[in-house]
Amino acid sequence: MTLPVKNQIIAMIPARYEASRFPGKLMKDLHGKPVILRTYEAAVNTGLFDEVYVVTDSDKIFDAVLNNGGQVIRSQKEHECGSDRIAEAVEGMDVDIVLNVQGDEPFIDKKSLEKLLQVFEQDGAEEIDLASLKTPLTESDEITNPNNVKVITDNKDFALYFSRFPIPYPRDTSARVTYFKHIGIYAFRKSALMDFYRLPMLQLEAAEKIECIRYLEYGKKIKMVETGVKSIGIDTPEDLEKALKLFN
Repeated sequence: MTLPVKNQIIAMIPARYEASRFPGKLMKDLHGKPVILRTYEAAVNTGLFDEVYVVTDSDKIFDAVLNNGGQVIRSQKEHECGSDRIAEAVEGMDVDIVLNVQGDEPFIDKKSLEKLLQVFEQDGAEEIDLASLKTPLTESDEITNPNNVKVITDNKDFALYFSRFPIPYPRDTSARVTYFKHIGIYAFRKSALMDFYRLPMLQLEAAEKIECIRYLEYGKKIKMVETGVKSIGIDTPEDLEKALKLFN
């Protein structure tokens, strides 16, 4: 009997020191350790990955991870987005699936990541270029908030479009559509990630400032996986206060 070949799966955590809303947030203290180190440890502790790396252009972040026994890669180029930063790091690696973990989300939900990775083992997986998470939105202010990227899918849960605008537009309110927020955690096939790295940004991505639109514009297929777990990101000082309380 021939056993199935196991995909080589790694997690990459892109980490910039500068952030427009909360500069230096990844180095802020979260109960004795920087946020980025808490995120790295949480990714390792899931046990889902063959390797976990932080990839950064910051000396502060590089040293914090390295000095605490973590694996870290220094970016050699300037990058506009996390996907480009990861692509540079994995270009020479022999890997199959690359999972992008957000550096400002130290409360990783293992079950959601398991569901995300499982799509690459199911029937029809060969047509999936990358997979990502979505979660239902129920409050009107969440739906209209442009910081919450919304996603619509076809009947097989492949993404049709992402937008900061509420999509679909509720012209008929009796339709009772469920709105979904896109959670920016991706599992890429390496080939799709490298295509993203080499292809130029087009108009829709430039207008919305949503990097995953580039995949759609070039015909890639994004499988969306629903989760009921809300992501907990640290984008503001208020978020950090909430994270400190939750960590307790």
